[in-house]
Amino acid sequence: MNSFKAQILTPEGSLFDDEVTGVKLPGTLGSFEVKTLHANIISTLEVGEVVVRKAAGEEQHFAITGGFVEVVDNTLNLLAEAAEPVGEIDIDRAKAAKERALERLESGGEGIDKDRAQKALERAKNRIRLYADVSVSTQ
Repeated sequence: MNSFKAQILTPEGSLFDDEVTGVKLPGTLGSFEVKTLHANIISTLEVGEVVVRKAAGEEQHFAITGGFVEVVDNTLNLLAEAAEPVGEIDIDRAKAAKERALERLESGGEGIDKDRAQKALERAKNRIRLYADVSVSTQ
């Protein structure tokens, strides 16, 4: 089976490091998939889901908040601002973050960074959506 090495790295450390057969990524210009012997690239990533197909056959899903991916010589390195396995999402924390972001956006008060609040809302919605997807698929 054709496989390649993939790593997901965050400022906190390595989140994933294994042989894979494919990685689906949320690119800034649209999602794309990297497979064995993919051309060398560097791309920006947005808030979304990363799906890793391990060489052993199973899939792992991660929520990311954006970052970069580099593919060089059949090795993928994903550098994420923040990432977590979907199965480890704290849904209560994600819902609270969504509510805080909505409150900031709705208040419209002076000193509110609307871009920052909008990005926080996008991250929270992504985590909630991915958590729900995993909950549905495991039933």
